[in-house]
Amino acid sequence: MATRSVGTRTMGTMGKKAPGMRRSGVGQLTQTAAGRITPQFGTVAVTVRDTASALPLVNAAIRLYRGFDNSGVALCTCGNAQLALWDPTPHQEWAVGFTGPTGKITFSNVVPGVHFIMLDNVTPYLGDATVVQCIKVDAGGTHTLDFELGIGPVVELSFEPPAQGGRTDDAFVGNRAVVEVTFQGMDKVMAGEVVLEVAEPWQPRAGQSYAASQLIRRPGRYHFTGQLTFARRSPQVIVTPGMTAAEALAGASLALDASFDAEDRTPTPISGNIGVSLSRSETEATPDLALWTLIRNSTEALSFNNYMDFLDQLFCAPGYDQSGGAIAPFERSRFTEKAAAYQSLKKRRALPFTDSEAYRVLKAATEAFVMVNCGVLRPPFAFDPVNDNAYLDRRDIPASGSLEDTLVNDYLESIGGSSMLPYLAVIRRKLPDVPIILRNNENCEEAELCFGIIQDRLTNPCLIELIWSYWQEEGMLVQTMNVITQRFQNLRSPLVTDPLANTEIDMLRPLNNLLWGYTQDEQHRLTVVRRNYEYDHHYGVRLDGKAVRNLRPADSRSKFLEAFHHLLRLLTSFYRQDDDTTVKADAFPILNALKEVHLILSQGAHNQYGDLPSTARIEMLMQQWLLARPEFREFLPTRVMVAYPEPWMDRVDAMKKLQTWSDTSVMHFRNLAIFGEQLLLSIRFGHWSDVYEATQAFNWARFWRPQAQGYIHAYRAATGVDLSVESANPAEEATLPSLLLRQRLNQQQRSGV
Repeated sequence: MATRSVGTRTMGTMGKKAPGMRRSGVGQLTQTAAGRITPQFGTVAVTVRDTASALPLVNAAIRLYRGFDNSGVALCTCGNAQLALWDPTPHQEWAVGFTGPTGKITFSNVVPGVHFIMLDNVTPYLGDATVVQCIKVDAGGTHTLDFELGIGPVVELSFEPPAQGGRTDDAFVGNRAVVEVTFQGMDKVMAGEVVLEVAEPWQPRAGQSYAASQLIRRPGRYHFTGQLTFARRSPQVIVTPGMTAAEALAGASLALDASFDAEDRTPTPISGNIGVSLSRSETEATPDLALWTLIRNSTEALSFNNYMDFLDQLFCAPGYDQSGGAIAPFERSRFTEKAAAYQSLKKRRALPFTDSEAYRVLKAATEAFVMVNCGVLRPPFAFDPVNDNAYLDRRDIPASGSLEDTLVNDYLESIGGSSMLPYLAVIRRKLPDVPIILRNNENCEEAELCFGIIQDRLTNPCLIELIWSYWQEEGMLVQTMNVITQRFQNLRSPLVTDPLANTEIDMLRPLNNLLWGYTQDEQHRLTVVRRNYEYDHHYGVRLDGKAVRNLRPADSRSKFLEAFHHLLRLLTSFYRQDDDTTVKADAFPILNALKEVHLILSQGAHNQYGDLPSTARIEMLMQQWLLARPEFREFLPTRVMVAYPEPWMDRVDAMKKLQTWSDTSVMHFRNLAIFGEQLLLSIRFGHWSDVYEATQAFNWARFWRPQAQGYIHAYRAATGVDLSVESANPAEEATLPSLLLRQRLNQQQRSGV
């Protein structure tokens, strides 16, 4: 530590000049008439050190006071009573100084008389008493004074884990050396007043004020260097000339050191087979993991099986499902919010047809189910800590503590007091002049008449993708319901042979009222042409058939298929690299492909984007529920032994067989719908345009691996195009799925299958 400059204060003139005397310089020396030179001031040398270790106390603050009594008269003698009841109030502070590297400080030009020297640093071994000494300074004399402190620091070394036999004094490579400082002469140590400071690579031990540790990485000599720092006592700190404020505030320090020798461990002989294993590349958690988890949980909450459980709980006997099985209380409680939304919607939804009450309540309940489950960015968030962390662990992605805390504190952005996704925050900043409109259950319709952005759609968007409806429609879900309602109305198919013309539909009599309401409400449902135009607007895909000929879209995403399939092909290559534990997979191509797909998706988020996907989802969920009714199992020749994950699916496959439609199972189209929706939601609502590090793309690829590989397999099974092969075929990747399905159907019909 550098030597501190000593600040002193010289008293004023000592009165009038006597005859025969001449002042020299600042008045330090005088000359009498006889010519003798007499010094007028004295010198005080102070030393501060620890008695037990003989170490100097560096940078110790020393205050020098000239002694006066309470009446302002200078003291002539030093007394023990004055030291025992030390009070600096009547005395005059003469100078302040700091000890140097040897623990010494010298005060020059000290006026003769009684002076008190105070050590202005905390000395816990004396309790709260201040260390003060008294000295009488003579003119021209040099006085020495020592502060002998009985601190007695002891540096104790130990090593963890202990060596064989329980010894802790042997140091080997791989051990952690631990230094603990104890005090022989200190009765107590006040927290924060005496601090242990250590030099790198030693690190303080958590929970231990006077301990530090270092990992022993190689054999050889190791040194511990540190110091005990004693805080200043006086609340008022004076900065002397030549010092900075930080130096004046710094405490006194007592140097510590220790050394030890570390040795290599004795090699342990190994016999038998030695197996070596490699692990996958590590990654770090990113805040958008919380958003992806919410998307995954939201789409699973919107699944058909969950929807069917909700309807069973809502309409069937309390506490029982359609099969007669009891519904557990916790299962009933998870539908509380949806049931409340249904009760609210049921009062506002009406149909102008007679005998349509059953269909009306079904429609209101389905709307409530979709409305509650699609918006998940409001408390309580749809997190499941146990299952979510297990999912991340299976993907080799570290969890960053609580996903809900990460979402609220690290990911969502606040603009004008509203928390929203970073992607939507960018959109909000583009429209600073557009007001935010609040909407609640009482004035939701009125709010939409005002000019502005509805707050709920900005802060809690509906996480639904229209691609789910597209693949369900390509899987013949809607066409199946169409031919059934035509038969219900006694309409013959335009084909030469109608498989349902001579089919008896008496077994559907229990569904008569529901089918009546569904058929009557056809004018209020989306048409295939309306959906087809929106498919093209969102993704540049379209249906193929007589009902959608002469399509003339105004705005099409013609580059989406190529960009999305390019991303899936890159993912296949990435997964091969990621599974190879000898290399680290490169995620930068994935990041660039994500940015491209995100840009194309955002270009299509206009017009009917906010309304048509949810409306199509509601209508198709009702179609699935109607087909899942036990009556259709008797009406259509289904194959009971096929393990379809959802009960409506075998009805669609049975109808496809009757109508000689595509023989590709609807299960593949259902997987394309579910996996495609999850992937596109994570790309659409992610803030990919402002990401430049590949870590997020790396985590995205790992998080959505089951969905990406499931989509690739289902796409090959449905269209015949394999997106997992290394050689890219841009023309094949950009071909519309409907055309590929038409080609496969023609090939099937030519082969006579």
